[in-house]
Amino acid sequence: MVTLHLAVALDGAGWHPAAWRAPDARPAELFSARYWTDLVTRAEEGLLDFVTLEDALGQQSAVLHRPDDRTDQVRGSFDAVLLAARLAPVTERIGLVPTANVTHTEPFHVAVSIATLDHAARGRAGWRPQIASRAADALHFGRRTTPQLTDEDVTGGESIAARLRPLFDEAVDVVEVARRLWDSWEDDAEIRDAATGRFIDRDRLHHIDFEGPHFSVRGPSITPRSPQGQPVVASLAHASVPYEFAARASDVVFVTPRDTEHARGIHRELDAAVEVTGRDLADRPLRRFADVLVVLDDSAAAARARKERLDDLAGAPLASDAHVFTGTPADLADLLLDWRTTGFDGFRLRPAALPHDLDAITGALVPELRRRGVFRTAYTADTLRGHLGLARPASRYATR
Repeated sequence: MVTLHLAVALDGAGWHPAAWRAPDARPAELFSARYWTDLVTRAEEGLLDFVTLEDALGQQSAVLHRPDDRTDQVRGSFDAVLLAARLAPVTERIGLVPTANVTHTEPFHVAVSIATLDHAARGRAGWRPQIASRAADALHFGRRTTPQLTDEDVTGGESIAARLRPLFDEAVDVVEVARRLWDSWEDDAEIRDAATGRFIDRDRLHHIDFEGPHFSVRGPSITPRSPQGQPVVASLAHASVPYEFAARASDVVFVTPRDTEHARGIHRELDAAVEVTGRDLADRPLRRFADVLVVLDDSAAAARARKERLDDLAGAPLASDAHVFTGTPADLADLLLDWRTTGFDGFRLRPAALPHDLDAITGALVPELRRRGVFRTAYTADTLRGHLGLARPASRYATR
């Protein structure tokens, strides 16, 4: 049976707003390198494909479209790309996929940062481009304004996406610029021959000469071509516009099905987006991951009780864009294998509370999946592309 791909989304103390108040939480260490090193090394011990690291241009908010003034939830975070660079030398095989904004960040800078991360991680870097959906984020930069979503806009994914379509269109161009810059050094552009005094072959460095409605970028990059050639690009999608973004720009797409039938509907929408954009999946595969927020324990009753305690601390039941699973690792394995039949390549699990639910994933779910013959017993690749079964592309500018 083909190996199931498994990733974990790391965010602060966990995806439950009250996770920082759990008995085994480590709130005093959230802004320490040791905390994040512990989490990612645990994920690597579980042989997971990759971890994703959340980021934002403003402080977290309980409201999607505007800041709040709450003080009972975690506020503050590290820059995800810099955090991934810190984690690269203390890990060996697991992929590192930070989020980086594309609305208020120059494409050249993002491209260089991710390429540098791929060098630091020796071919294990990815990138989740994220638009700035909150108009308040623009005030940190003072260069432009973005649409202010209303309460009516945020009632559904389609209404949100419709208002933000121009930002998604711009994001497509950002990813295209990054990909061209990653290719702008051919693989053998570095000669480094001290005897002859030739460090680079200028004929193997290329201007990308990108011209678009939002920006123009000449290139080449300042960073030589990285180990993967093209680091993995991932995106989160809930509606037609971001599905189309994924079809145009991504190697991996995270989606949020509620149940099996909803999953089938999402696959149909992704298929339609692929057809509209003209993507050749044989040439450029698109790996499909379903997101699930997990509350795990030895028994279903214990998991429910733990969630209820966290809900009581938060003052409200846990709400999420993703399906919330509460139960045992074995029951979760049943769910994942059921949803897999609809066409998913893998799953990105969001631990409700850290480190508890991450430990349950690596210490109980992974062994359960192995017993069922659907998860690896050892890493078989050294790069993130290798984990995902994605070929290393040649530079589009290579002449030989």
